[in-house]
Amino acid sequence: MSKPNNRITARYRPIGRISPADVLKMYGIFQNYYENSDLDTFVSDMSRKTGVFLLRRRSDQQIVGFSTVAKMDMLVDGKRIKGVFSGDTIIEREYWGSRALPLAFFLYLVRTILRHPLTPVFWLLISKGYKTYLLLANNFFRFYPHPQNQYQEYQSLIPQYCERLFPGYYDASRGVLDFGDTYQRLKDDVAPITEQVRQASAAAAFFETCNPEWHRGTELPCVGRIGFSDAFRYLFRYLHKVWLKPSQGAVQSTVVQPTVAADPEPPAVRVAVPVRVISAALTQHDRKRPPMVRSQQ
Repeated sequence: MSKPNNRITARYRPIGRISPADVLKMYGIFQNYYENSDLDTFVSDMSRKTGVFLLRRRSDQQIVGFSTVAKMDMLVDGKRIKGVFSGDTIIEREYWGSRALPLAFFLYLVRTILRHPLTPVFWLLISKGYKTYLLLANNFFRFYPHPQNQYQEYQSLIPQYCERLFPGYYDASRGVLDFGDTYQRLKDDVAPITEQVRQASAAAAFFETCNPEWHRGTELPCVGRIGFSDAFRYLFRYLHKVWLKPSQGAVQSTVVQPTVAADPEPPAVRVAVPVRVISAALTQHDRKRPPMVRSQQ
């Protein structure tokens, strides 16, 4: 049987090049993994993104997953930074373990760094499932929250981007985004945190400590720093897994999502932030309900 990585491709497409048929297909995949989903919210959320990584099966070009992305400029403590925000990231179970999306997302980040060499670039993501957090922990070298309590300096970014993207939903006392009981949440059989998972992954256990109500759909806001040194280190580690230790690289489900991809990801962006943003501000209608922005796992 061929490996998942050999059977699918991942390519970035601007929102303006996503067809209505593609949107409906993506929504169909979304429904398979999430409770409390509706098409209007799904489309409204996607319209505020910069683009989408589409995962297609090589044999027939059918969409089998996607990851949405929004790029934005922010001023933090008087310094300009570039934020790459990941929204929904969902991949059909059959293709969990593929490296197609992590590699595509890595190249996307490298292009962002090359275009803005003097501006710090951060990956901004919110995790309602442990697999999304593992994408960060397994693919980034500098990130927060960190199991070893490192990189505390990034913590101040979290309330700022949460309040700007999701005003009123960030609970600073718990360090999570809480959209209420009717918000989209993973279905019970999608990436549950079992005792086996806790024992096998200290990072997964740490995620549950930080976000104990994940099953309700609460999101753990995270930040990852990506620079030239991080890119070279990631590339070296990726090639090491692919060429030197192929037996290990294919099994780890934690390298499924965008890097540097598996809790469902990418012309005009509509992200609501009072700072200078690449997108337009959210409408009053959009502010009345929480945006649907989460990843699959």
